[in-house]
Amino acid sequence: MSSDNVTEDTGLYEEGTVYFPEGLFGFEGYRKFVPVPLEPDSDAVLTLHSLEEEGLAFIIMNPFMLKEDYAPEVPLEELEILGSVSDESDYSWYVICAARKPAQESTVNLKCPIVFNTVTRKGRQVILENQEYGFRHKLKDLTGKGKKTC
Repeated sequence: MSSDNVTEDTGLYEEGTVYFPEGLFGFEGYRKFVPVPLEPDSDAVLTLHSLEEEGLAFIIMNPFMLKEDYAPEVPLEELEILGSVSDESDYSWYVICAARKPAQESTVNLKCPIVFNTVTRKGRQVILENQEYGFRHKLKDLTGKGKKTC
C-alpha cells in the first residue's frame, strides 16, 4: 500500500478513508478524511475528520433526510473525476452543516454538496446550478423526514 492509502492493485482507497483529489472549498490542502456517523448504521449526521490536520473536522448531513425533494444535478464530467460507477446508488451525497445555538438556527449548504463515490472512495465538493439551493438554509426551515439537528 502506498503512502496515500491507495491499494496498488485496485487503485481504491482504504476502507473508511475518503480521498478528495481537490480538497474541500477553502481547505484545498487537505485531501484525506474519515467520515464517522454520529449514530451507528445511520448516514443522517456524520463528522468528516481530516487525517492530515488534527482537529479539522466538518459536520455533514444527508440532504435527502433534510429536504425530501433535494435533486442535485451535476454535469457527468464532474462526477467522472470520482471514477466510474455501475449505478447512481454508488454515489453518496452530503451537505456541510454550520452548527449554531440553538441547534434549530444551524444552517446547511445545499448549494455546494459533497459527493462520494462509494466504490473508489473518492469525494468532491461541487457547486449546483439550481438557483433554489443556497449556501445557508436553516435547519428549522427544512421539511425532510426524520430531520436531525447538527
